[in-house]
Amino acid sequence: MGLRKLRLGSGQVPAGTEVTRGQRGHQPIAGTAVFRIVRNVITGLIVGLGVTLAAVQPVQAAPATAAHVYLDPTTGPEGSTVTVSGTGFKVSTTGTVIIGSSTFSFKTAASGAFSTSITIPAAAPGPLTITAKTSSIKASSVFTVTSSAPAIPPVSTAALRFGVATAGGPLASAELDEVARLAGESPSSVLFYKDFLQAPPIAEMNAVRARGAVPLVTWEPWAWGGGLTQPAYALDRIAAGDFDAYITQWGQALASWAQPVQLRFAHEMNGNWYPWAEGVNGNQSGDYVQAWRHVHDVVAATGASNVSWVWSPNVPYFGSTDLAGLFPGAGYVDSVALDGYNWGTSASWSSWTSPQDLFAPGIAQLRTLAPGLPILIAETASAEAGGSKAQWNTDLVSYLAAQPDVVGFVWFHLQKETDWRINSSEASATAFSAALAARRAS
Repeated sequence: MGLRKLRLGSGQVPAGTEVTRGQRGHQPIAGTAVFRIVRNVITGLIVGLGVTLAAVQPVQAAPATAAHVYLDPTTGPEGSTVTVSGTGFKVSTTGTVIIGSSTFSFKTAASGAFSTSITIPAAAPGPLTITAKTSSIKASSVFTVTSSAPAIPPVSTAALRFGVATAGGPLASAELDEVARLAGESPSSVLFYKDFLQAPPIAEMNAVRARGAVPLVTWEPWAWGGGLTQPAYALDRIAAGDFDAYITQWGQALASWAQPVQLRFAHEMNGNWYPWAEGVNGNQSGDYVQAWRHVHDVVAATGASNVSWVWSPNVPYFGSTDLAGLFPGAGYVDSVALDGYNWGTSASWSSWTSPQDLFAPGIAQLRTLAPGLPILIAETASAEAGGSKAQWNTDLVSYLAAQPDVVGFVWFHLQKETDWRINSSEASATAFSAALAARRAS
């Protein structure tokens, strides 16, 4: 043949070698590898180009955050101050809050948020739409307008002052507001009670003072709930100084408070239902006066010249302790008082008693014991049973207003042994308000 055979597996074709037709189907190994490399490169370029093209497609913008408006509070009467805040508005621009025909301007921060205060205009009770707007962006929220509470009437300047004691005490402002509306005037004094375990009632006194009234604090030398026999609180122990640290604490607190306060210590001492009465709890005749004078002197030593001392027995009754032996003396008392209730027929032992029959005998004794000192009715109220409470209310105010040395009365507005409240009936409430109005006009 004259032709050299190719050795299979050879990686080269010698120069000048002729390749026969039949041999063309067997490509050299080196040529095959090159082809595959080129093919892979091209494929990689195509895939990479596809990725690159996908990466450079335009990015769709995220939708804008929706604008929102928030209100605080969300309900209240017309005239309420409301904080309007919002998010999602045009940034750093001026906007407007719209409430009906009223507008209020605001400016948004770089975040598109804002906060501003507005006043709810005159509007009927019900839903009221509040809208905030910056250029083309706006959002709304709904404020619910409530009926305005009736205005609280002021304290009267009448010579006969009106005071009150309530179940919730000085911190129950809604209850005191109700009393003021029922009476047609705010009480000029608020009576409340503290025992010998409680701290000076500064918060309560502040609440009373904020209402334009004077606190009348009944300070009871016992532990509430301990019953009639409590030897730890016997009058001779008080007089001996066993409670001086505690009494001094009260005196210092009252002195620091520096506002007028009436202190009614150990009231109704002529009865037999409290452990500071003589003849009970080991107390002897004369012990009450000694205890009173000692407590007075300890408080006075703290510099509490703003304290007015109120000596307050119960209205005398058959079997009660004679007032003369219980009176500490004019030098230890700033005003004298009486507690008296018309029980009507609400109890098995009671009967209907007019205001004059209830108070006249005690007032006469007080005038004899302490001539010239002002007289206060420190607790009073009437039951409904047995007569007309409405008429009793009218007669009470009329009788007391006619006494030149009686400076005021405190109504016991509680539902306790019976319903003593001013509004125990509609007739009672109407008569009470009318009686006070008549005395204001006189």
